[in-house]
Amino acid sequence: MVAKGVQTKQKIITKSLHLFSVKGYYNTSVNDILSATTLTKGGLYGHFQSKEDIWYAAYDNAVAIWKDIVFKDIKKIDDPLKRIEKVLNNDLRNYLGADVFKGGCFFLNMLVELSGQSSAMSNHVLKGMIGFSEVITRWLNEAHDKNMLKPGLNINEIAKFIVVSINGCAALYPSSRDPEIWKLTLSQINYYINELKK
Repeated sequence: MVAKGVQTKQKIITKSLHLFSVKGYYNTSVNDILSATTLTKGGLYGHFQSKEDIWYAAYDNAVAIWKDIVFKDIKKIDDPLKRIEKVLNNDLRNYLGADVFKGGCFFLNMLVELSGQSSAMSNHVLKGMIGFSEVITRWLNEAHDKNMLKPGLNINEIAKFIVVSINGCAALYPSSRDPEIWKLTLSQINYYINELKK
């Protein structure tokens, strides 16, 4: 049985994540969070010291949700290029295209909103995106070591290009919710990856 305090803390995180996703960080007030959670200020601040602390917990929760979707069924794939294709399919089709967060891609939205406002928070988001690029770099290096790629490729640039491409898609998709946006992006990135092969 989960303790009531743990349940309350998770409720704050879940409701706040939804609010931050839809309204943004700065447009979400503490009163919005109190209203969504039906807590008093004392009840809220018994779990978190500030709205910023709530955001960090909501961000971690968003990362856990994203990882569960994007890295699903990855461990059973031996081919590193197929692994990349699977991750990108999961990301664009099952995360972004499934509207997991009502406001669109939580991470891209937060990065755009917080840049120039809070370097600590925006750097936190950027660090996660860099981490994703590093995973793709690792898998591309594995493909290189297995002699699967054309010689002379700049693997770091390729990984960054892939992450930039999916973030471009994440920026455009919420404006129309037109699935052709993520489908076209996925198709073109897969074509690009195939062109890297020997």
